Order: sequence, then structure tokens, then C-alpha cells
Amino acid sequence: MRKEAVAEPARDPDRYLVQRDGIFYYHRRMPAKMVGIDDRGRFIRKSLGTDERRLARAMRDKLEDADKTLWAVLLCGGEARSALDQYRDAVRRAEAMGVSYLSNGQVAGFQNVDSILKRVEALERVQAAPAVADALLGGVQVPPVKVSKAFDLYADEIMAHEVAGKSQSQRRMWKKVKQRAVNNFVALIGDKPIGDVTREDGLTFYRFWLKRIAPPPDIGAATHSASAGNRDLGNMRDLYRRYFAHLGEEQKGTPFDDLRFSERGKRRRKRPSFEPKWITDQIMRPGALASLDAQARRCVLALIETGTRPSETCNLDETVIFLDTPVPYIRITPREDADDPREIKTEWSVRDVPLVGVALEVFKKNPQGFPRYRNREEALSANLNKFFKTHKLFPTPKHKIYSLRHSFEDRMKEAGIDSELRKILMGPYDRACRVWYGRIVAMATRRTQKNCFAFRSRDRLSRSWTRSIAPISANQFLLLPFKTLVNREIRSSFVASLVDS
Repeated sequence: MRKEAVAEPARDPDRYLVQRDGIFYYHRRMPAKMVGIDDRGRFIRKSLGTDERRLARAMRDKLEDADKTLWAVLLCGGEARSALDQYRDAVRRAEAMGVSYLSNGQVAGFQNVDSILKRVEALERVQAAPAVADALLGGVQVPPVKVSKAFDLYADEIMAHEVAGKSQSQRRMWKKVKQRAVNNFVALIGDKPIGDVTREDGLTFYRFWLKRIAPPPDIGAATHSASAGNRDLGNMRDLYRRYFAHLGEEQKGTPFDDLRFSERGKRRRKRPSFEPKWITDQIMRPGALASLDAQARRCVLALIETGTRPSETCNLDETVIFLDTPVPYIRITPREDADDPREIKTEWSVRDVPLVGVALEVFKKNPQGFPRYRNREEALSANLNKFFKTHKLFPTPKHKIYSLRHSFEDRMKEAGIDSELRKILMGPYDRACRVWYGRIVAMATRRTQKNCFAFRSRDRLSRSWTRSIAPISANQFLLLPFKTLVNREIRSSFVASLVDS
């Protein structure tokens, strides 16, 4: 009889982590088989220097891996491996022994005698296998790793802390942007060892972008912006610097230092916004969105009335949708779930957005958000952009679905909304706005919210129109008059509701 496989118990996500005075520590008991071999004491304890749990977990994984590598070498003396693996293991062993890895030339050239003695004393504490001695005294040389392989290490290990709080789709996008710089460099220069990349290679890459950003008059118009070139140069600079810092190699600079295109005086490209008349007469006309799937259709209507980013909208769930409050609202905030994390664009994007008009009806129908597109913001944007283009719902080729966000901001300006509140509702507000907002909340009086959103129904909303966005409509469908959108009455009532909550 075939035995069923027994699932392994889930590992504790916070194993070997303790928190003291807000700071996380790596803390674990020395395995019994290593007592007398690894003389670091009964317990291994190291400050991680952070109070962020996600970052602490990423740093814990690195130290845990370093200890496993060290103990394996101490027990069996190691085995023949590739040059890169040997070098990476040497770095990990050195880290596990409490020192950074340096080549033997760097160790010999040390002016600090105490640092050399620290390494020798570490050898005396353990029954040093040759591999451990090599790790402490720099006996393993830096291997000739190609740029593409260095990027793999950069993305998978060196920058693990950077992506710890990102969702899978956010990780893909993060890596895609970085990978593009590497692909462009390798296509132009070749996949040479990263240690052999020269200043001339950096200048060649710079000139490659210069031709696209500021071509000579006889060549034609620019095809790319300065920010695109700066992004590639910056990503290559970061790869080079972090890679060698990770290997313990001291670097005075990189081949890409001080190579940057000026963006001063250049008008930033901004997506055009939809005119209110276009939204009401084209996007919201009867039947215009009928062939979209229900969740995508409702996402569009929510975007129109909230000004949120598509990625923010499709990742909302029941924990951040508040309908049973005097003033219903949604909360844009990071998702701090170890199994399903997600970041938002910036810390200043954390905000509460009141639900009015059609957006309120959308979330009454979708109180759990839009699970079909959760963690699939790329799919949502691609689907909507394709649909709008196919059905001629874009006024110009420059319009994108993101243009609805710009329309929301323009409509607030037309309604006379002050700049501070616009920043708060749009997301990228600063500390000054936060202080201003706090004062408004402090001064707001407690009052009844019963009639704050009692807008008259719009006779124009015929049954055929409500069917075109079905099943969003309700018998008593209330829609905020489009051109007022968010006014001072809404602002004050929303602020007061936060005080009462």
C-alpha cells in the first residue's frame, strides 16, 4: 500500500528572533553536536539593529544560513565547489565568526593590529578546518563573476531586505526595472566579469543613452527621457557598489559614478486627464462598459470617484473597506501579512478616502474588494487599457487608464478644493499637510452625520444606464453630482467622522 506523504510542519516565521527595547536580536541555542567545536558559547546572540519585523526576518535568514554553512564545514571539512560558491561560503563563514571577509592582501595590509588579532583569536576558539582559516585570513580569491550572474546574486540575496514587504507582482516589477539596465548594458558591452567593468565601459553606456536623450540635430528627435537614462545608470551603479560591498571588497568608486543626465528645466511628462464631459458622455454612457467583467467594470467606476491608483484599488480587501461608519471610506495602507505582504508607493500614500457617489455603490456590491485582480494589478491595467483602446474610450493615444486619477485631481481643483486636502486625498502629501490635517481633526466638533451624503438621485440615470453597469445600481441609487465631486461639506463631515471613530 502506498503511504501518503506527511506534510512538514510550518516553520515559525519568527524563529531565532527576540525583541528587546524595540530592537530585534538573532538569538539561538548552540546545537549540542557543535558544543566544543564552535566556541561561541551556549547561545548565539547578535543585534540586528532594526525594529522592522520584515527586515529582521530577512537578516535572520542570512545569519541562519551563515551558521549552517559554518557548522557544515567544521563537521566535515567542506568539499570541492565552484569558485563563486567557495567565495560566498567564505564570506558567510567570516560573518558567522563576527568579522567581515577580506582578501589576504587586505588582511596583510591592515593598519589596525586589533582587527588582525580578532581573526587569529577566532581561529583559536574553534577546531579550525582549512576552509574556516581561509575565510578568516582571506585565502579565497574573488571569482570572475559575469555581470548577469552578479545581478542574480543581487536580486536574490543582496537585496532580499528590499523586497521583503513586496507582493509577488511587486517583486516582479522591481526586478524587471533592474533587469532592463543589465540587459541594456550586456547587449552593448557584453557579459564580462563585473570586476573587469571599466570607466570606459561606463562612459560607453552613458553615450548610448545620450544619443537617445539628446541626439544631434541631424539624427532626429529624442526617443527617451533623461529619467530613463538616469534610471539605468543608477541601477548599474547600485549593482556594482552593492555587489562588491556584499563580498567585503572595499571600493573607492564605481565605473558609473557622476554619470547622470540633467533633468532641471525639463518639463515632466504628465499623462493627460479626461475631461468631465468625456467621462459622463463616453465612459459612463449606457452600455459603454457592459462587456467588461464585473470586477474590472466596478474598478473603473471606483477609480473615477476615488482618484486611487489602479494598483491600490484592486488590492483592497474587507479589512480596509469601511461601510458601517457614518461616512463610509476606504483605507490605503501597506498589507503587513507575512504570507501575503504588499507595499504602497510611498509612506505618504497612506490615507483614508471617503466613498461618495457611484464609488459607494461599488463597494456596497464588493465589500471584500476585487479578488479576481488582487495581486494582479498588471493584469487589471492591461485589461482596462486594451478595452478602452478597442472601444475608443480614450480621447487621444496618450491617455491611459491612470488618466482617471489625474481627472479626479483636476475636478477637485475646479471645485475649489484647497491644495492641502487635494494632497491628502491623492496620497503624496508631506509632513506639513499631516500637521495641517491633524489640526483640522482636533478642531472638528462632534456632530451627526445623518444627512451628510443625502444627495438627490439623478433623473438622468435611466434604467438602461444602470443596467449598463449592472449589478451596481440600486433602487435608491444616489450619485454625487459629478462636477462637485468632493466639496468643503464633504471634507468637514469626513474629518468629523474620524474624530468620532
